[in-house]
Amino acid sequence: MKRRNKIAAALLFAASIPAVSTWAQNSLRSAYFLEGYTYRHQMNPAFASERNYVGMPVLGNFNIGLQSNIGVSNFLYKQPNGDLTTFLNGSVSSGEFLDGLKNRNRLNLDVDMNIISFGFHKWGGFNTFDLSIKNGTRANLPKDLFEFAKVGMQGGHSEYNLEDMGMYSNSYAEIALGHSRKIMDKLTVGAKVKFLLGIYNADFHINDMKLVMSDEKWLVSGDGEFSTAGIVDIPTKLKTKDVTDDYGNIHQETEEELDFDNIGTGDAIGGFGMAFDFGATYQLREDLELSMAVLDLGWISYKNAVQSAMAMEPWEFDGFHDIPFDSNKAAPGMSIEDQIDNLTDDLEDLFQMKVQGKDKHTKALGATLNIGALYTFPFYDKLKFGFLESTRINGQYSWSEGRFSANVAPVKCFDASISYAISSFGSSFGWIANYHGKGFSLFLGSNHQFFKVTPQFIPVNNANMNISIGINFPFGDIKSL
Repeated sequence: MKRRNKIAAALLFAASIPAVSTWAQNSLRSAYFLEGYTYRHQMNPAFASERNYVGMPVLGNFNIGLQSNIGVSNFLYKQPNGDLTTFLNGSVSSGEFLDGLKNRNRLNLDVDMNIISFGFHKWGGFNTFDLSIKNGTRANLPKDLFEFAKVGMQGGHSEYNLEDMGMYSNSYAEIALGHSRKIMDKLTVGAKVKFLLGIYNADFHINDMKLVMSDEKWLVSGDGEFSTAGIVDIPTKLKTKDVTDDYGNIHQETEEELDFDNIGTGDAIGGFGMAFDFGATYQLREDLELSMAVLDLGWISYKNAVQSAMAMEPWEFDGFHDIPFDSNKAAPGMSIEDQIDNLTDDLEDLFQMKVQGKDKHTKALGATLNIGALYTFPFYDKLKFGFLESTRINGQYSWSEGRFSANVAPVKCFDASISYAISSFGSSFGWIANYHGKGFSLFLGSNHQFFKVTPQFIPVNNANMNISIGINFPFGDIKSL
């Protein structure tokens, strides 16, 4: 049990390394079809705000969101006496715990904060400027990792495959310039160019790790990679170890590895990049509008990125040997204390990151595709029904969502929407209330409304939660493209 817990702890620690930063693109998709919503252009650059506007610094458009297909209820269980216990407690069966997990257990955390934002009608269309900070953290943990922690070895032989386990965090500042205009009676197009300043990037990934456990020995093999750049600096250190060659000769080798004990401050600006948004809307019929947009087509090139890899040479542990009753009489290196120290050193070496070099590192942004359809209710034109399909294209952290919404604008200065979404993270309920009078506007909404939370304000079931708030100052007359 102790040996298994040590390896499980090492695996979980390795997977959590990049979570130093926990804030990227997180739009209020519940407001996609609201014409009075100021920041629709961030989900489709063809959309235009009805008035010119200036956003309140920081609070003009602030979004924070968490998405996951697991939650607190998967790991905490209520005992008969009302107390809570973890999934590792013997009173929680492995079947009960594992049945609640997915093969790929995902977690996304995003923060999107506008620092400066304004938009105005000029030059035959609508123009926007945004300075914002974006950050996203992604995690993908396979079910076998949790099964290993809970079950360990059963029936004398067990095998666990930890494929595509990883975490990714990216933080950057964005300066975006946008323009939209009507080019035909029914067709409106828009585009944005974005200049990106990389703040921090970390990417940890285990490509393939296999744990084989039997009564005779344990075997661990596989490989992993880790890269980091930006404001957080993980220094390197040299480590010397004894190596035995094929002829039995012992010599020393020096390796460069990451030193997680002395994390410091690196470059304030880690890299530079560009991205583009493109969008269009088409009035197919008087009561039906179609729209499509692709966002964040671009990259950031980080300078002085540290590239490292887990050694992951096949490692074997076949138990402790020749342990005398009196440790003082043990042969050199054979006491139980010495053998435990050797095991610990081997585990540290197994998960230590060996530096491959420092060089420029270019990372593509995860692109988002939005496709929408809006139908106007024939008996009350202030009520409209919409469907939005959103797909995030980002490798193993990709996701998709389909969202149905009902949107109403009973008066000129107020509109609202309620929506229901089905996504890679489960189902969720969204809403927005938006006041947009001349001189002042305020919106409050959510893509994922949470109903049951812990005392720490964490959703009990699937950890899907989101809140968006914005205070802006519209001016001028209402205009349309």
